Amino acid sequence: MAKYKVAQSHISVSNPQSHNVFHSVGAWREDQSMSTAAYLRVSTDHQSLDQQHDALSSAGICPDKVFTDKLSGGAGSDRPGLADALEWLRPGDRLVVVALDRLGRSVAEVTATVADLTARDITVVALRESVDTSTATGRAIAAIMASLAELELELGKERRQASREARIARGLPATRPPKLSADQQKRLVRLYRSGEPVQELTSMFGVSRATVFRYVRSAA
Repeated sequence: MAKYKVAQSHISVSNPQSHNVFHSVGAWREDQSMSTAAYLRVSTDHQSLDQQHDALSSAGICPDKVFTDKLSGGAGSDRPGLADALEWLRPGDRLVVVALDRLGRSVAEVTATVADLTARDITVVALRESVDTSTATGRAIAAIMASLAELELELGKERRQASREARIARGLPATRPPKLSADQQKRLVRLYRSGEPVQELTSMFGVSRATVFRYVRSAA
């Protein structure tokens, strides 16, 4: 079987004679047996993936494919490596992460990803939490996570409702005005898509990283 090597979510085939096996991550694999993929993520380009690679090695895990993301931003931001991994995985496969928080930047994101994989008959293994959704205990932990995500959502709704009521009681608009005008938002998104670092955008527009990613998501 041809050996595949993955770097920064892009797949290259080390056996040049097998280059026609597939042309994209989503194409059907040559080997339809159960496979193991690993997903590694760090939040900034200055962080190293070495520790996560070492954790896989220490656990005796030799994945068939490794997908990675760097500069993954805030909750809801794009993660091409994770997207490629989710597209590559097939029913019966296994996805290994060093920790569950590698699958998202919020409980809701992690839970949604785990639920999607479980529904597709793909096992999720998280080394730090000792979670394995192929076992009853692992599925129970996933269910608890789903409950926590639902609680987080409800608490968020309550906080927003309390904030609206407090502003109305003070004679203010129910919602706060946007931090940036429509033109400023368009300019921010344009600069982000052109490759301007998020740190520069936060300084330039006087907003937080979360606000930058919220404007980018809303413009998608």
